[in-house]
Amino acid sequence: MRIVAADTGGAVLDDAFQPLGLIATVAVLVEKPYKTASEVMVRFADPYNYDLSGRQAIRDEMELAIELAKKVKPDVIHLDSTLGGIEVRKLDEPTIDALGISDRGKEVWKDLSKDLQPLAKKFWEETGIEVVAIGKSSVPIRIAEIYSGIYSAVWAFKEAQEKGHVIVGLPRYMEVKVEGSKLVGRSLDPREYGLFGVVEFEVPEGLKWEVYPNPLVRRFLIFEVTSKH
Repeated sequence: MRIVAADTGGAVLDDAFQPLGLIATVAVLVEKPYKTASEVMVRFADPYNYDLSGRQAIRDEMELAIELAKKVKPDVIHLDSTLGGIEVRKLDEPTIDALGISDRGKEVWKDLSKDLQPLAKKFWEETGIEVVAIGKSSVPIRIAEIYSGIYSAVWAFKEAQEKGHVIVGLPRYMEVKVEGSKLVGRSLDPREYGLFGVVEFEVPEGLKWEVYPNPLVRRFLIFEVTSKH
């Protein structure tokens, strides 16, 4: 099975480790043996002007996933919203009201469905490819999340060149390391059987970086980059 999935991750943090906004939306094509991506697309947000309600992330993820799917023609698209694997093209108001999610979640999806349901339905009619709201149980979504962490580190290096210092919170249970001319992200969850991602990237000169636990949130690491100048 060939699966396209998308996720948004990596957060710019202030000096008190509070999130300001998310950084990178990534869509991936994942194929057997389902440990990393064979195709990747990334879209960077403006994390200093970001809607943290979840609406912006889901919209960006669906748009980017469909863009990649048009290119690689997968069997299915996984969307990072935990709605039991329901097809997004079927998410009208009565269906949303019947979902076993919070009232806030229902309001968010009623808003989102105005745009996303027609988009998913049109894509399905044209290609036969379903967009399913499967959420965190999806391995391809987890791989997309790992890549979003790697690209957030890429963003952090570039941002630190301009601003001198940046603190990024990585997605849960993952680390990012510089290995030669590559950034490598790996799952730290032993139950995930070694999921990983690799991005070609030459770290600019004059920067130093460190990775350490987020002191406020267990299972999350900080990626901090500082200019030496």
